Amino acid sequence: MKPRQDGVLSGPSRQGLSEVTPEAVAPPRPPRAVICGDALPWMRDPANQRLPGAAVVTSLPDLSELRLPLDRYEQWLAEVVPLVLSLTADDSVCMFFQSDVRVANLQVDKGALVVGAARAAGARVVFHKIVCRVPAGTLTMGRPGFTHLLCLSRAAVAPNNTGIPDVIINPGRQPWVRSMGVRACAHAVQFARDHLAAKLIIDPFCGVGTVLAVANALHISALGIERSTTRSRQAQTLTVRSDEL
Repeated sequence: MKPRQDGVLSGPSRQGLSEVTPEAVAPPRPPRAVICGDALPWMRDPANQRLPGAAVVTSLPDLSELRLPLDRYEQWLAEVVPLVLSLTADDSVCMFFQSDVRVANLQVDKGALVVGAARAAGARVVFHKIVCRVPAGTLTMGRPGFTHLLCLSRAAVAPNNTGIPDVIINPGRQPWVRSMGVRACAHAVQFARDHLAAKLIIDPFCGVGTVLAVANALHISALGIERSTTRSRQAQTLTVRSDEL
């Protein structure tokens, strides 16, 4: 059937147009790979180091997850932080979301531990932001109500405007109890994409895949490693909506 004079198709020729959904015409999701296994041997492999176009966004496991005493946990961080840094080129970045904990009524400053390990490996702080875990002004018992967002690099420098507020008040939805909020993750991923032209986001301790899902939502490839079989399966399929970022 020919178009009417106003250019609108009529009759049978319109059949099937209602079946075209936004998802049908949206660009395909960038690649995502999830490795189920121990991240440390993978990071030690020279083939996985200084990956071109890669940036890291991650959260290192807490000592309660690793079931380590504090002194052994500090040793573990001193070993692992340089391995994470080794994944990226000198002019790229590794970003860490780390929440302090309390042990024997003393606060363990995980941000300071990560920075110390990074400086010993030749890296420096590009920027340090704070992410609110609870509404600002809330009194908390035990674990502090904020998370450190640390950006570390051997050679990269921060622009005058990182595009990230110094205090991120709304971290967004948490897909898992230990996850970073999707909006906070988006700040980190967007910085890597917009200021460093990152083409791949790596999370060597990816959990259920929050960082990976955010990276894909922002049209960047993602690679994650997770020891738990259940969580690694979740990390393969987790998605976030663009309006959540």
